[in-house]
Amino acid sequence: MIPCLLACVSGMGTASAQEQQDPPTVTEMAATEAERLERLLDLEYWQVFYVDSTLQHDFQAMKDELTELSKAKVSNSSMYVAVQDKWMEKIDSTYRKYFTEEQWKAYLKSGAAKQQKAREKRKAKSGGK
Repeated sequence: MIPCLLACVSGMGTASAQEQQDPPTVTEMAATEAERLERLLDLEYWQVFYVDSTLQHDFQAMKDELTELSKAKVSNSSMYVAVQDKWMEKIDSTYRKYFTEEQWKAYLKSGAAKQQKAREKRKAKSGGK
């Protein structure tokens, strides 16, 4: 789900001839992901609110940064990935504050741990801190 969200946020996804509809808005993407996590992790209503709020803010900030790179005609794809990684790390950090230990473990099991490892690997490869 997250890679799809990233492609939509970054505007880097290409639509096929059958997909003539507009890409989802940041608000729609945040709501969809919050609902998915609500079902997956059995979130309380207040947790869903914080997840949705976090995603709306962070997806918009990520989109804005990616747009700036695009406007600056940056062609180095690793810079786009670095921006996405930065915001996904921030999202995970925020989730950690609001999820119970059990929910956090389930979130990691659902694929987040693999994504975190991939981000760490890319950061190490690029010499990041």
